[in-house]
Amino acid sequence: MPLFVTEHTHPAERCPARNPEMARGLLALIENADKAGIRIQGDAVTNQQHHLYVIAEAPNEEAIRKYFAPFGQMGTLTVTPASRCEQVVARGAC
Repeated sequence: MPLFVTEHTHPAERCPARNPEMARGLLALIENADKAGIRIQGDAVTNQQHHLYVIAEAPNEEAIRKYFAPFGQMGTLTVTPASRCEQVVARGAC
């Protein structure tokens, strides 16, 4: 399944973590992604910078964009196709 790096950013004043209901809903997206056919490999939020990174496998880019679209309502959402390190080394280029 294709690999993607998804990045979400938002301004500090619109941080969804400050709204308990919104925060629970967005966390549920991360926790329940497998039900949508998306396998989360890792997620991280950079401290005090309002950036969320998700590494995930999905059937295609459209599927991951649709699934994570709620994050885009609070800021930006960028989805970038990616490869595992061993794949890059095997093909000899990024």
